[in-house]
Amino acid sequence: MRRREALAGLGALGVFGGGAAVAFGGLDFAGGDGGVEPVELPRFEAPGSTAGTEVVPESDRVTFVTMFATWCRTCRREMDSLNDAAAAVPADVQFVSVTNEPIGETIQPADVVDWWREHDGNWPVAHDEDLELTKALDASGVPYSAVIDADNQLTWADGGYKETATILRRIDEAR
Repeated sequence: MRRREALAGLGALGVFGGGAAVAFGGLDFAGGDGGVEPVELPRFEAPGSTAGTEVVPESDRVTFVTMFATWCRTCRREMDSLNDAAAAVPADVQFVSVTNEPIGETIQPADVVDWWREHDGNWPVAHDEDLELTKALDASGVPYSAVIDADNQLTWADGGYKETATILRRIDEAR
């Protein structure tokens, strides 16, 4: 009887510890077999972003994608790091921000564009309206960043605030 209780306790501790590590950004994702299937997302007409669509990830290019929400205080704070990283990445890297907020319900497209302008965004910004990219990246919260290599393999993904140096290093490692 005690052995079963001990094993159950250890199992629960492992689940709790793994969940806490993921929740607090302690685990990175590296690799995967299936790759990330490209998703076509509508872009917002905003600074650095023209109306139309954005295919994420683009084939034969390294892609950096960050998931954000306009209500997220950490996302707001991270915009300085993202601005610096976007200005420093080579032109052959796809750099895109994506929101999966319920546009047309609790937030309007103009709200996203206003938020983007207010925080000096100046690269493509798109909407994951059907949550296809969110599911493909297993993005369980915001902010959430991912790097996908030129073969569409997810090389790194992590939640939480990121410094410019971390973003640029992870992009460089995938090149």
